[in-house]
Amino acid sequence: MSAPPVTHPMLQADASQFDRGDLSFIIVAGILVLFMVPGLGFLYSGLARRKSARELDITFHRYPAVLMNDFILVSLVWAVTGSNGITIFQWFFWGYSLAFSSSASNGYIGNLRNFGLRKVLGDPSPGSPLIPELLYSFFQMEFACVTASILIGGIAERGRLWPAMVFTFCWVTLGERWLASLHKNLTRASVLPKYISFLLRKSDLEHLSSVACWAWNNSGWAFKWGVLDFAGGGPVELGSGVGGLALAWVLGHRGKNELLNFRPHNVSIVNLGTFILWFGWLGFNGGSAFGANLRAIMAIWNSMLASAFAGMTWVLLDFRLERRWSMVGLCSGTIAGLVAATPSSGFIPPWASVIVGILSGGLCNFATKVKFIVGIDDALDLFAEHAVGGAVGLFCNGLFASSEIIALDGVNTGVRGGWLDRNWKQLYMQIAYIVAVSVYTFVVTAVIAKAIDLAGLRLRITPEEERLGMDEVEVGEFASDYIELRRDYMDGIRPFDSSENQRSPAVAGDRHGVPDIDERSRGSEGRTTDEKVESEEAANGNQHVHPATNDT
Repeated sequence: MSAPPVTHPMLQADASQFDRGDLSFIIVAGILVLFMVPGLGFLYSGLARRKSARELDITFHRYPAVLMNDFILVSLVWAVTGSNGITIFQWFFWGYSLAFSSSASNGYIGNLRNFGLRKVLGDPSPGSPLIPELLYSFFQMEFACVTASILIGGIAERGRLWPAMVFTFCWVTLGERWLASLHKNLTRASVLPKYISFLLRKSDLEHLSSVACWAWNNSGWAFKWGVLDFAGGGPVELGSGVGGLALAWVLGHRGKNELLNFRPHNVSIVNLGTFILWFGWLGFNGGSAFGANLRAIMAIWNSMLASAFAGMTWVLLDFRLERRWSMVGLCSGTIAGLVAATPSSGFIPPWASVIVGILSGGLCNFATKVKFIVGIDDALDLFAEHAVGGAVGLFCNGLFASSEIIALDGVNTGVRGGWLDRNWKQLYMQIAYIVAVSVYTFVVTAVIAKAIDLAGLRLRITPEEERLGMDEVEVGEFASDYIELRRDYMDGIRPFDSSENQRSPAVAGDRHGVPDIDERSRGSEGRTTDEKVESEEAANGNQHVHPATNDT
């Protein structure tokens, strides 16, 4: 009689402990989250500035060929794609172990027990008993990839790619450790308000390894304290939004000439990127229930509602200024709603998601003006979209979170909600969490970026390289090649009506509130500067001397 076949212990655990439907759902959800990365690339490249004909004319000294594609397009796609690869390597190398190692005894960061995904197999995951640790590590890696891809938008139009990749690796790695060590220094120096410092000391912050651990690890202070953060309002949204603002602050402003004629490069690409993000975001939020259950369906429903109402709110706010139905505004509002749904979609009922959508669409729209107030050139509005949107979702958890919604996964049956459950203290817990994550993220990101810059890697391109564009200098490839046009770009353009040149309030979709250079370049004579130069050249014997080269 032959012996029965020996089954690997991991397979036995897989068959007995985990539902195959849950496994399949989270695998697909993780793949959807990966699809968000190219969505971000399309969104960023579509929002990036288009070069005006006059700027190109100056650059190429009136050569007959005028390059009509945006110089920033390919470089931003490259930056997002590169940061994704760097984060995957970091997460496999030691990122997962430093963040989620279950045997860590160091008070600042995890150990290397799971270095290279060693011993990450079929045990129940740290985040949920519904899925194995191997699947959990993959799903959390995709979250890290999306966070890094959002953050890297802070280099838009003036950051060098290689130093940005080094920054990405250091930010994902060192940021986890420094957030814990900075706690002791800041609280001892009384930099934070005494109340917040008391809350952080009370909640055992010394056992952190990352912002993700604050909310999701069993030893995290926010987790132990009872902060409600479903899919990453703190680690993903506040981390990338505030971090992107800090990175833009270290890089400094773009040249003033580079801000002329700021209009999105390609609105169709903006729309395509938005829908790719929306598609992936359903896996992002729905998969955070860690199983094919009713809570996952509720999270998906709430994501749809918040994004729809936020998009409509943003468009209406823009319409009141320009009397145009802005596609960029619709896409921006949709993303703001998805951001707000990230921390809230698994906690609140559907009717509350309508409120979340309206609040996020309105507040994120107004927050696009913050960069002018603080003087930081946040080119892609990372702070307005992600930081403010994430804060709105976290705040609303304190008001609308319901224990009935939380218990829909069949696991978290004893978790209290917010004010709907008469849990009045939940609101100030959420506020303290928002403040703590925001302050630490800004400080850590700025320190890392400045350290890399001082180390000789030079994060920013030179003014001359900025004038040429990152695609030309950093990548050497373009989205489209040269297109032959008439010698003067304005040939064949209808005469300008001066009555149209009335300055109107800038809508949020304009990103910088600067009207088209085509209109601004026309004087009282109804001619563009280029047309005047042509006339002067003809009067001077057709000597082709461009004013930009005639400084002496």
